[in-house]
Amino acid sequence: MRFDFESLPGRVRFGAGSAAAALTDEISRGRYRNAMVVCSSREAPRAAALTAGLGDRLACTFTGVRQHVPIAVAEVARSLAATSEIDVLISIGGGSATGTAKAVALTSGLPIIAVPTTYSGSEMTPVWGLTTESHKETGVDPRVKPSIVIYDPDLLAGLPDSTALTSAANALAHCVEAFWTPLSNPVLALEATEGIRILARGMDALVTGAAAREDLLYGAFLGGLVFAGARSGLHHKICHILGGAFDLPHAQLHAVVLPHVLEFTAPSVPTEAARMADALGSADAVVGLRALYDRAGVSRSLQQIGMLADQLESAIDIVVAALPIVHPRLVDEAAVRRILTGAFAGRGM
Repeated sequence: MRFDFESLPGRVRFGAGSAAAALTDEISRGRYRNAMVVCSSREAPRAAALTAGLGDRLACTFTGVRQHVPIAVAEVARSLAATSEIDVLISIGGGSATGTAKAVALTSGLPIIAVPTTYSGSEMTPVWGLTTESHKETGVDPRVKPSIVIYDPDLLAGLPDSTALTSAANALAHCVEAFWTPLSNPVLALEATEGIRILARGMDALVTGAAAREDLLYGAFLGGLVFAGARSGLHHKICHILGGAFDLPHAQLHAVVLPHVLEFTAPSVPTEAARMADALGSADAVVGLRALYDRAGVSRSLQQIGMLADQLESAIDIVVAALPIVHPRLVDEAAVRRILTGAFAGRGM
C-alpha cells in the first residue's frame, strides 16, 4: 500500500444550540477586534442574533451574497473589508456565503470563522470559486479554508425539506467522488464511506419525518472533509463548468449530475462501487443511489432545474473543451455527451 495523506489545519465545534456561544468564544479566543459578517440578506436577521454577543467587535455586515460568487460581488466585499480594517471574517449561511468570504480571504489573507446553515461542506475545504462573464474559475489556496467551523444542527431547523434533501445530495457527491480522484487514498475512502452511510440515513429519516438534521450535518462535515483531501474530479468539474455558464442552482446541479457520472464510472472502479453500494444499503451503487433519490424526491434532470433544450449542445461543447479530465475511465466527447444527455432528460444511460 502506498499513498499520501495531508491533514489540513482547523478546529470544528459541533453541537445543537451551540453556535452563538461558540462564536463569541472563538472571537474572544482569537482576540479579534473588527469582525465582518458575510451572509445573504435573507440570513441577516439570524446573523444579527448569532453575533449579538460580539458588541463593538462586530464592525460591519456584507449581505450582497450571490451564488457562484460573481467577481463584482467579491470586489465589493473585499473593498468593505479593507476600508473597515477587518481582522476576521464570519460567514453565516450556505456555500455562497462561505464562498464570498473565501473570495475576500483569497486576496487579504484574513481568517474565516464559518457557521454553515446548509449541508454544502464548502466550509471544510481550501477550494475557492469565482464567476466572470459566464465562466467559473476555481482554485485551491490554504488561505481560504476557514480556520474555525461551528456546526449547529438547530440552525437548519427552518430549511425546507426539499432544500435540505438537495443540499444533502450535494454533500453525497463529495463523498462519492472522493473514491476516484487522483488524490484519493484509503483514509479518505473510509471517511467517504461513513459519509455516504450517514447521509443516506439522514435523507431517509427526513423523508419519514424523523429528526435527521444532526445526521445530515455530520455527513456534510464528512463530505467537506473528504472533498478537501480528494479535490475535484469529473463530477465536480462538470458541475462547476455548467454552473458558471448557465447560472444553474449549485446544489441541485450536483444532485442531478451525480447519478450519471456514477453510472459512467462504476464499471471501472468495482471495489469502490461495492463499498458505496454497501453504504447505501444496496447490492449496486447506481441502483442504490437512484432508489435513495426516488424516496427523497430529489431532482433528476437538468431540464427540471432550469437548463433549456437549446443549451444542451452548448453545454456539451463547453465541457468537451475542458478535456482532458483525469478519471479512472477515458472521458472523451462521446462520454460527455452520454452523461449530459442522460442528465438533461433525467434517465439512466
